[in-house]
Amino acid sequence: MGRPPILPKKKKDGWYIEVRNKGAKSGLILIRDSYEAMMQAARQYQTTKDIILLGEHRNGKKVEDSMKKEKEKAKATKAKKEKA
Repeated sequence: MGRPPILPKKKKDGWYIEVRNKGAKSGLILIRDSYEAMMQAARQYQTTKDIILLGEHRNGKKVEDSMKKEKEKAKATKAKKEKA
């Protein structure tokens, strides 16, 4: 038997922010329950660290990605209706 494949870790529900030292390639990822808490953490660290807002994740996926797909799907169906 071989070694089992490694699946990527699923992200927990919440708002994600990455905090790096200035000039660093990687940093820590912080999870907050609400948008306001995420923004408060960003303001706290912004004077000494580089901040990258990663956005909201639900069910292991980024929320914005699913919203973009829904908008594209709605545009496609609207275009089909206009042609018909």
